[in-house]
Amino acid sequence: MRSMTRRFFLSLAAALSPAAAMAHHGWGGYDTSKAFTVTGQILKSAFQNPHCEIEMEVGGKHWHFVLAPPSRMQQRGITPELIAPGKTCTVFGYPHTSNPDEARIEYIVLDGKRIELR
Repeated sequence: MRSMTRRFFLSLAAALSPAAAMAHHGWGGYDTSKAFTVTGQILKSAFQNPHCEIEMEVGGKHWHFVLAPPSRMQQRGITPELIAPGKTCTVFGYPHTSNPDEARIEYIVLDGKRIELR
């Protein structure tokens, strides 16, 4: 196993678990030239791999926000309770280039504290 290259290992993992491989995506699909900030109430949240997620209704638009992986969220002090439905937060992020309802979040403000996610 030690001689196995990272690329080979990742290819093998993807072949054995195509759903997991497809669930994780790169950040190239987000337009960093169109950064925005919104504040709203969290409607739905998921604290799971590959990335935590929240959904919010802001200005009559339903948003799906992609956050950091759970391990990074925990390292930065974010718990499932902090992003639970009913909580209010501010997010700064970049819209998806082909899905107008999705955005990647660079930082989040929870209970008045700005937390970097990248």
